[in-house]
Amino acid sequence: MHLFYCDHFVLPRPEKHRFPMAKYALLRDRVAGSEVGGRGSMQVPPAATDVELGLVHEGEYLRKVREGDLSSKEIRRMGFPWSPELVERSRRSVGGTMEAGRAALKDGVAVNLSGGTHHAFPDRGEGFCVFNDVAVATRLLQGEGEAGRVAILDLDVHQGNGTAAIFAGDSSVFTLSVHGANNFPFRKEESDMDLELPDDTGDGPYLEQVRKGVAQALDASAPDLVFFVAGADPFSGDRLGRLQVSKEALQARDGIVFEECRSASVPVAVVMGGGYAPRIEDTVDIHFATVMAAAAFRKTPGPQI
Repeated sequence: MHLFYCDHFVLPRPEKHRFPMAKYALLRDRVAGSEVGGRGSMQVPPAATDVELGLVHEGEYLRKVREGDLSSKEIRRMGFPWSPELVERSRRSVGGTMEAGRAALKDGVAVNLSGGTHHAFPDRGEGFCVFNDVAVATRLLQGEGEAGRVAILDLDVHQGNGTAAIFAGDSSVFTLSVHGANNFPFRKEESDMDLELPDDTGDGPYLEQVRKGVAQALDASAPDLVFFVAGADPFSGDRLGRLQVSKEALQARDGIVFEECRSASVPVAVVMGGGYAPRIEDTVDIHFATVMAAAAFRKTPGPQI
């Protein structure tokens, strides 16, 4: 299974910044020490070019990001201070999702050990998201003729508002978002299917909604490729989650996604999404379990993908 990483492209942040950038390097270390992190399986992706990013993002926004010409309001909305390192890291993260999509179409499954930056819109960044990696990868693979129909299964606790807006009215891309009703973003966009969860939703109701959403999304879209945004932030200990979902239930969630995709004979490209547990090890545990579930999906006999 191909895995893509870019954690060594580190962006400077203020002290006590709440985004847990260290989780990516810790995750890569866990994966590298596992049975799936063998020789040649883990690769650094190329940086997405302006041409590739321009499949989704407006030229003026790309210029402002490239040249550091963002306003203070735009920087606050994005959540990171501008730096050349931010630009490079963001390009590499998109590159990882593009390569994971390509690899999944060939091998059945692949993983970007970052990505899931679903709050980015064509003309702006938002919520720790600079570019919308899944949207760019979707448009790239559609343009290359590799995937005419795509389903985006967004199981991060925050609605993928940028993704929903980008693909609004596009019948070739189905967007599912299972998220906290009262969580960021406070102004929601309209996905093809939004399943909103009240605060403190626990394991049973959460998994019921996941199973319902994934099954209906795949049935409605008949996709050539799935992008799975596997956020760790529905976890009960997450600082930004507002739900009460256990690690075990999140493993079951991953199992539901892969089970349904196997039944539909559709390949899956996985991206990590958010995760803000006070103990960063908890977030890494959840992401690592997703990687291992993806590896098991590749090995399990079933319909030809």
